[in-house]
Order: sequence, then structure tokens, then C-alpha cells
Amino acid sequence: MDALLSTFFSVFLAEMGDRTQILAAALALRYHRNGAIIAGLACATLLNCALSAVGGSVIDQWISETALKLFAGLAYIFAGAGMLMWRRTVDPLTNWKTPAFLTAFLGLLILEFGDKSQFIIAAQSARTPFWGMAMAGGFAGIMAATIPAVLLRARLAQVVPLKPIRWVSGGLLLGWGLMLATQAFGLA
Repeated sequence: MDALLSTFFSVFLAEMGDRTQILAAALALRYHRNGAIIAGLACATLLNCALSAVGGSVIDQWISETALKLFAGLAYIFAGAGMLMWRRTVDPLTNWKTPAFLTAFLGLLILEFGDKSQFIIAAQSARTPFWGMAMAGGFAGIMAATIPAVLLRARLAQVVPLKPIRWVSGGLLLGWGLMLATQAFGLA
């Protein structure tokens, strides 16, 4: 249960104001088909979370507990730093002439691949024998952060103060990562 909850909260924080939210909102604005966008998001997210969790469970067998703590610490440090840094603009995929579900699925799959949430999920699944719980927590965290963006669309920035949320989330993730990294080096 610990893997589920800690992964959910950390991935939820990492996705707030992230490119995944922005692209999902842009696709919802373009297609006006919330169901298709959410279904594409869910399929892309499930695939990415599964890859991350399985990868983390494989890493667990190869490296020591200290290295796992350092890997987790670095995943959180980079996620937090990414939240605090300048953001690249998101391509709304207007040149893609595919249906809503396919555009959402492929666009979000590509966008999420190698994203900070994947590293958090991999780190969490490497630290627990219940990698499926880390996968489920990551999936739920991404969906909980992104579905409101689909439903709110253009009002997202008006309703949700994204910049302060990114700063607070980034600070929390950075602090959590520094704590794990200092534990890995035996400093805490």
C-alpha cells in the first residue's frame, strides 16, 4: 500500500502544470471529445506506467539498496528541478490528421516517454517487491492530474494557479529527493 500511495502523490505532484496536462487540454479544445481524449490518455499512461514499473523491478535485481535509494533520490531531484525550471512550449499536434483517440494516445505516449513521472515510477517499483502497486499509483496520479485539464480545457489556467502549484510541487519533490540522496550516502 505504501508503494501505491507514495507513487500516487509524487506523480500527481510531478504532473501538475506539466506538458501532459497542457497537451491534453489542447487536444480537448481541438476535438471537443473528452471521452476519446481521456481514453487515449489512459491507454498511453497505462503503457508508460507498465514499462516504468517493469523496468524498475528489473533494476531492483541488479543494484544494491544504497544505489536504489540514490536512484530514487535523483529521480525526485530531477523531477523537482524540472518543475522549477523554464518550460518548453507544447506542440498541440495540429498537423496530425488522425482521429481524437489516436492523436491523444500517440501524442501523449510520446510526450510521457522518458518523462519525470516514468523515473519516479521506476524508482518506486525498484524499491518494493510490489511493482504493480507502484504502477497503479503512478497511473492514478497521472490520470488524477490530467483529467481535470481535459474537462477544464482553456479554463485550466484561470481555475488552477499552475505557476504557484508548480513551485510548491517542485520544492516538495526536490526536498524529498535530497532527503533520499542524503540517506543513500549515509548522511541522514
